[in-house]
Amino acid sequence: MNNLLMLLLFVFGSVALMVFLGERYARPADPERMARMRRWLVPLVGVMLLLSLLDFYL
Repeated sequence: MNNLLMLLLFVFGSVALMVFLGERYARPADPERMARMRRWLVPLVGVMLLLSLLDFYL
């Protein structure tokens, strides 16, 4: 039980640190760069779904 509480405390602390650093140092997203990433993201998610369906049924 003690290990579980330490693990949860560690996870909570690391997430809080990521949020703090992200709010402080993150740059605003460039719309052109986001459009380029979106162009690749949708097909890759589709491929991932198809592969997971194949893995499930085969």
